[in-house]
Amino acid sequence: MIQAQATARGIRTSAQKAGLVCALIRGKGVNHALATLQFTRKTIARELAKVLRSAVANAQQKEGFSGDVERLYVEACYADQGPSMKRVRPAPMGRAFRVTKRTAHLTVRVAERPLKIARVADEGDAAAKPARARKPARKAAAARA
Repeated sequence: MIQAQATARGIRTSAQKAGLVCALIRGKGVNHALATLQFTRKTIARELAKVLRSAVANAQQKEGFSGDVERLYVEACYADQGPSMKRVRPAPMGRAFRVTKRTAHLTVRVAERPLKIARVADEGDAAAKPARARKPARKAAAARA
């Protein structure tokens, strides 16, 4: 199973705001996630789409990749807090307020879904035969009484 990740560091948004958009695409297929990000009305969605495309490109470069992008899905997507820039804003009567301009590190990890291979049953294969339905214990006890 192929895994690849991409990280964008120092993006000018808070990790909390980016985390909301990350939750939208976590666990989805790559094409579905890109479509979701395209129509999301948050500024960070464009940056997250770039990181997702980069992660897909990293997966395509890995040895052993099947070449089918349809099988890739977003395994993990999270936003960590980056360094904050501290600024001073003048306030009335000679005071000053501190402004923190937050940054975030965006990480997207994509993985390849395993192929589901259907099992072919032989005539004498007991594991492939359907199990016989049994009565639940309560109904059997009620029938005896």
